[in-house]
Amino acid sequence: MAQTKQKRFIVRTVILSVLVVAIVYTIYTNATKEKIEVLGIGDDAPDFTLVDLNGEVHRLSDYKGQGVFLNFWGTWCKPCVKEMPAMDSQYEVYKDQGIQILAINIAQSDFEVQRFANQYGLDFPIVIDKTKSVMEAYNVNPLPTTILVNPEGKIERIVLGGVMTEKDIAGFMEEIRPE
Repeated sequence: MAQTKQKRFIVRTVILSVLVVAIVYTIYTNATKEKIEVLGIGDDAPDFTLVDLNGEVHRLSDYKGQGVFLNFWGTWCKPCVKEMPAMDSQYEVYKDQGIQILAINIAQSDFEVQRFANQYGLDFPIVIDKTKSVMEAYNVNPLPTTILVNPEGKIERIVLGGVMTEKDIAGFMEEIRPE
């Protein structure tokens, strides 16, 4: 009987020791791993290439000299849905003034995104970040997030969450309009 209790004690001690080592290792690796650099105002906007719903390639660097309104969104995101018509309306006003909108959908199917674009009659380019690599490069969280890129390719403003009104969007467009 005493040997059984002793064996059980040893087994429990070994298991507990393994768990403690695993916890310490996890804490250590999380504390020492390289942190992703957070983008800020004035930083160069990371270049990317994505394809829109019409099969056209959009490379951020191709828009150098123009203001670019990057809007990260999803069809399931209620604030995203609410601001899309206002974005479309302001796109019509500013598209001939050197400002581009790129609506970057986060990893949804072409079908879902096309159906959404058709439902709301959106005319600006909509691209899909299928691998979330652009989302990660820009450290986007939460949705919607809008990043304003000035004509020099620098981040002018970062708008996190919430619903942008048409007035907000017009003001942001003015901030990145080429002179």
